[in-house]
Amino acid sequence: MKNILIIISSFFFSISVWATKPDTPPRTILFIGDSLTAGYGVDKEKSYVSLIERDLLKKGYNIKTLNGSVSGSTTSSGIKRLRWFLKAKPEILVLALGANDGLRGVKIETSQKNLDDIIQLAKENNIKVALAGMMLPPNYGPDYTKNFKEMYLNLVKKHNVVHIPFLLEGVAAQRELNQADGIHPNEK
Repeated sequence: MKNILIIISSFFFSISVWATKPDTPPRTILFIGDSLTAGYGVDKEKSYVSLIERDLLKKGYNIKTLNGSVSGSTTSSGIKRLRWFLKAKPEILVLALGANDGLRGVKIETSQKNLDDIIQLAKENNIKVALAGMMLPPNYGPDYTKNFKEMYLNLVKKHNVVHIPFLLEGVAAQRELNQADGIHPNEK
């Protein structure tokens, strides 16, 4: 989570007025992801998105977060969710989809096209994008695992968006930081 806080804070640092004008409307950060950002298995106030919002507010940023994450979702549903949330006029999109695609063996080309479409729609609406990458176990072989990781790098390069290399950095494979399933972060 520390990495994502640094990345999101850098968006705000470039427009530091946001932190000093409490009388202006809050800036909106939209998260579109799966169970990892939805907060599967933890209380809402201890979910990933809530913790980030709390930390940024504590630092003086005038922000609000919207959590458009749905447990079990794949990249195919992201574009519909972004279209629905456009009415809220988000200024930053943290796009954290793809883990379920990888676990289900969805074709890399399909996942990449879906993410590409989401990023393109965000950019067309002047929304800054942070793309959160994911790593997979080698269930589908080394080529699939390598290509899956490269998918995020290709999109970052193509769209010149902010890259969060691994959403679960510092949490994945840390037994004490995960629920019994070994996949979803716990409240720690």
